Amino acid sequence: MVLLAAICLGLLAKAGTVVAVAVLWFLFGAFQNGEYATLSAAVPDHVPVGQRATVSGWVGMPIALGLVLGTVLVVDVLNQRLVAGYVTLAVLMVLLALPFVLFTPDYPLAPHDREPFSWRRLASSYWLSPREYPDFGWAWLTRFLTSLAIAMGTLYLLYFLRDAVHYARLFPGQTAADGLLILILIYTGCVVLASIVGGVISDRRGRRKMLVTVSGLLMAAAALLLTFVETWDAALLAAVLFGLGYGAYIAVDQALITQVLPAARDRAKDLGIINIAIVCPGAIGAVIAAPLVSLAGYPALFGATAVVAIAAAIGVWKIKSVS
Repeated sequence: MVLLAAICLGLLAKAGTVVAVAVLWFLFGAFQNGEYATLSAAVPDHVPVGQRATVSGWVGMPIALGLVLGTVLVVDVLNQRLVAGYVTLAVLMVLLALPFVLFTPDYPLAPHDREPFSWRRLASSYWLSPREYPDFGWAWLTRFLTSLAIAMGTLYLLYFLRDAVHYARLFPGQTAADGLLILILIYTGCVVLASIVGGVISDRRGRRKMLVTVSGLLMAAAALLLTFVETWDAALLAAVLFGLGYGAYIAVDQALITQVLPAARDRAKDLGIINIAIVCPGAIGAVIAAPLVSLAGYPALFGATAVVAIAAAIGVWKIKSVS
């Protein structure tokens, strides 16, 4: 999967049409999510339940850290050279995956435990009945709502700094993009800190849902702050709250999800279904955010973000098999 994703990334550097970019980006996303589902499945396969939040924090933390490091690499180190940037990232993807591939033991199913492949079985595997597996259904929904809140809360930050905070007026000689980079750095630092600390706390206390709820409420608090206070200081505090909330969330909720998977032999496939709840809100968030900003402004957008985050924080309590 990582090789195919890297090839798509390399080809993107030379894509000359919108159609080519769209197709390659779609394929890159598919292969990358397949890779992430496999990595996620390694956690329940190799890690005891009492250590999963800690390990999930270490696994999830590089996602946020990579956002900053990738930006610095492409923009500052490579001076925005498009081809060099894409090729460098493609090579790094492969190199950084090699330690896991080469040194992580893999225990394939015995031949007699494998079901014969069929396209019909493949298509039907995308559906898991919420009636039959209610905890998995609620876990999927809360992950979807949280991902939607993240998408809605971050999508228009650049324009919020430009139009509502008037960042360039506050800091002559700088642009809203400079302010956004500062927020990303603060947010990422908080994500890294909270993902590790939150995972350790969850494992030691043996409780998942309470920390997931606290995480959601922190993200809701960040959104509510920007709903009522459109200042640079408020944006800085919101970045801290959002980073702390999301950092703890990615560690604890991932551990919670591994405890509600329907069957051990389908872990990678079921975690792939969970990944749908992470990827789809990125597109849906844009569809929701645009009319909210156009019709009612940024307070409506961040207010709606808070409502979605609170719904996710409450919904996790519908899961019965995990404390």
